Amino acid sequence: MAKGYIIGHITVRDPEAYKDYVALDTPILERLGGRFVVRGGQAEVVEGETNERHVVIEFPSYRAALDAYNDPDYQAAAAIRRRAAESVMLVVEGV
Repeated sequence: MAKGYIIGHITVRDPEAYKDYVALDTPILERLGGRFVVRGGQAEVVEGETNERHVVIEFPSYRAALDAYNDPDYQAAAAIRRRAAESVMLVVEGV
């Protein structure tokens, strides 16, 4: 079965509030089967434009990733991210 991923491209506007989001989202997404593959770190845009920070969270399946994103506990945490940062979030199926 193909894995599923939540991928985020984020530009933080309020670092203190964003720390609150990270503290909440990590245990929620891990409880829901997620494994952080990329979380911030060094990145270089080699084509096009994107936000400053990149996150990739792997799940056992596309359905598991989509369910995790839509989970009410995660959505409560995501409300903090939405206030603290600009973000583009995707749920994608892997190979």
